[in-house]
Amino acid sequence: MTEHEVRMPQADPHDPYAVPALMPSSADRSPRSFSPDTYEIPTRRDNDWRFTPVDRIQEFFQVFDASGKTEVTVKSIDGTPLDEDAVQIRRVPKDTAPSGTVSMPNDRVSSVEWASAKDAVLVQIHQDTESPVLINVTGGGLELDALHLVIAVDDGIHADVVVEHQGQAKLAEGVEITTGEQSHVSTTFVQEWTHDSKHVGNHRIHVGKEASLRHSVVTLSGDVIRLRMDQDFGGPQSDLNMLGIYFVDPGEHMEHRTMVVHNHPECKSRVVYKGALEGQGAHSTWVGNALILPTAPGTDSYELNRNLVLTPGAVADSEPNLEIENGNIIGAGHASSVGRFDDEELFYLQSRGIPEAEARKLVVRGFFGELIDEIGIPSISGHLMGTIDRRLAKGESEDMQHVLEEN
Repeated sequence: MTEHEVRMPQADPHDPYAVPALMPSSADRSPRSFSPDTYEIPTRRDNDWRFTPVDRIQEFFQVFDASGKTEVTVKSIDGTPLDEDAVQIRRVPKDTAPSGTVSMPNDRVSSVEWASAKDAVLVQIHQDTESPVLINVTGGGLELDALHLVIAVDDGIHADVVVEHQGQAKLAEGVEITTGEQSHVSTTFVQEWTHDSKHVGNHRIHVGKEASLRHSVVTLSGDVIRLRMDQDFGGPQSDLNMLGIYFVDPGEHMEHRTMVVHNHPECKSRVVYKGALEGQGAHSTWVGNALILPTAPGTDSYELNRNLVLTPGAVADSEPNLEIENGNIIGAGHASSVGRFDDEELFYLQSRGIPEAEARKLVVRGFFGELIDEIGIPSISGHLMGTIDRRLAKGESEDMQHVLEEN
């Protein structure tokens, strides 16, 4: 019998396209389809769902008759009327371009959203906007609803878009974001639901050639919130900055998943998510994925997740993943951490005469401060700092009440 030696192909350092990856990437393995039947019903045994309390979101696994009670309004964040020539808002059939053109659903809940939504809300930005565009999404109660939102920005445009979620809801949401060539866009998504609300969402993002996008996610309240962000580039020399802030209360589950695909040369990405957790049963999950394809020499990519556990009983899962199929890159890295208050920081502040409660507040403010400033929208930044202060004050009050009850 003749034995054949297995020879591994050797890459040419001067030609990053010469030898593709020997193993399929996560993008190659993951199906994409508008049909829910493509996907099995998720269980905790599935890799992408092992951190998710699937028993609490079973209603989002089957196609449903959407209530249509979720209200969507669009206006300027400063209250001034929108210029109809600059920003066009309309409802369109969900399969009418640009709706349905940014990739395809990538798991069962996102395909169920697509199948359940009756139409799409399309926000097209044709001219520079002086004030951020504010999209208010207000829940209509605990009847199941589906919303498909499309944000499309023309070539060369400078624009800021804020999407605020509030009220009570059980919402499956699909978001498509497409930015034109050489555009400079920021999108900020705020989730501030009632504590019995549930929200599963999928953001599919396409960053244009030589364009920049700052995509921020701020999640402050809700029973179960699971958001997945999937992105790719439309050409070389593009820049993506993904920011995330979350504050988890007792019994809440907040999950964020990012997938950055470098498919063109000389693109840059930064993913930074930070969260604080307080109380028994508070649970956060962050899963970050970055994929550098053979077609993307000159890539510069980094992802970071940090979690601050404020009290015992809270759990934070953090999992960064990096797949590199190209040796000709500038850099690629990731980091994550889960920790409690730094005793030395608290001791230092208290030794300077600052009460413990105020010292804790200062530490948390410092933890989030840089990210909040980077969002770059003053009204959002001020609201976030105020919310964090109120949450910390509430936690202190509940701790004192617990001590009094024990005594």
